[in-house]
Amino acid sequence: MICITVAPESRTLAPADLLNASRQCDLIELCLDHFIHEPNVSELIKSVDKPIVVSCRRERDGGRWTGSEAERMQRLKTAIVAGPAYVELDVEMAEQIPRFGHTKRVVAYTSLSRPVSKIDEILSRCCNASADLVKFTWLTEDLDGAWPLLAAVTQPRELPIVGIGYGLSGITFSLLSRKYGSPWIYAALERGTEAIAQQATVWQLNEDYRCGEINRQTRFAGVIGCGETENITARVFNAAFAAMGKRIRCLPLLPGDHSKFAKMLEKMKINGLVVAPGYDGDLAPVAAKLDQMAMVSGRIDVMQKLSDGWRGICTTFAALEQAGIEVTGRTEWLSVGTVTVIGNSVMAQGAAKFISGRGAAVSIAGPSDNAAAKIARTVGVRHVNWNAVHDLKSDVLVFADRGTTCGPAKGQINPTLIHERSILVDLTVPLRGSAFAEEAVARGAIYIHPAKVFANQLKLQFRHLTGRELSEDFLTQEFAK
Repeated sequence: MICITVAPESRTLAPADLLNASRQCDLIELCLDHFIHEPNVSELIKSVDKPIVVSCRRERDGGRWTGSEAERMQRLKTAIVAGPAYVELDVEMAEQIPRFGHTKRVVAYTSLSRPVSKIDEILSRCCNASADLVKFTWLTEDLDGAWPLLAAVTQPRELPIVGIGYGLSGITFSLLSRKYGSPWIYAALERGTEAIAQQATVWQLNEDYRCGEINRQTRFAGVIGCGETENITARVFNAAFAAMGKRIRCLPLLPGDHSKFAKMLEKMKINGLVVAPGYDGDLAPVAAKLDQMAMVSGRIDVMQKLSDGWRGICTTFAALEQAGIEVTGRTEWLSVGTVTVIGNSVMAQGAAKFISGRGAAVSIAGPSDNAAAKIARTVGVRHVNWNAVHDLKSDVLVFADRGTTCGPAKGQINPTLIHERSILVDLTVPLRGSAFAEEAVARGAIYIHPAKVFANQLKLQFRHLTGRELSEDFLTQEFAK
């Protein structure tokens, strides 16, 4: 089940909020701590046909209650008398409020500053406070933070456990909770209505991650990263898996300590990973083997579990080559003419290595001449000093450093590098939003959009994971939006 949290301030507008939520979920949490004036809980419960959990959280537990504890206790007691399906009580309050009527008790433990490891002690205290369910809320900025919470949900327990991960890995916890039979998971109705920071919306759970299709038979493919490219990867791959009739769905992952990551993947029975373009972490320590481009560029975007460990693969530059063929209509666009790679990063090194292998005359330049010269020696291409780069007339320009900006200021890339009829490759952003696109159009250059590279990368990643081709239909539906 999905539980949508509703936190109205107005008694007048609260019924509309509950009605909107009821159309999208199985259970509604009604937060009493946000109301400016005390609501009539009995009337609100009757206004919808979905079961309701009432809660009234303190600020330290992520709520907005600023009154006294005596007033909060009275508000919760009044709500329980109204007969909701569930009442959420923090451990301290649960120890003071006795069971009443048919309302089930969700005894909650919250830690927003750090993950908690002594779960058994907390569970014992909740059980002694007459809990029907136990709820955990704590910090899950990465997989390390989420791991104790995941262990609590996946192991057989005397009491059912629900929870919310507070942070970037919260959705990871929610999807695994769904797989392992947690009574419900939490979601926001829409952006701007989140009960906690970075909470997944019900749309994201259903449309991106197909939460309703996840059960104990589901196997997960990991998607490393956070943000738009991760969501698109999950949406496209999940649609393809469903069309193939495969019980595989995408699980977003944000690694913490890499020395623990491989063991975590093994426990989750994950044997394939894709890495979204927005992720800049170094996954090389996790891989026992790297393909050539992964070794040169430091960029891993597919990982496969083999009998002797994980293998890291880089598809970025093969995707770039195919995107250029589609944009220019020329299969040899990287094989002839002159190419200048701009950057000091391992991405720039990978681009120079890949393109030089295609036969073009490659030069590399960057704001740091020493770094660019080192890359040139490593790859075996020509180095051009930064103060001379504007004199070059290149057929292809590759802007390779993530986060590089366009402009005349120090540290920026001057757009006068872009010439008419040249081809501009933009690796400075994961998907869109680069000022280089506008400059390319204004100066009559051909621009290879990052979204085009990304679409081709999804095809290659899917082929590595499944051995099957990714249908154009799924990509067309996504990138036509």
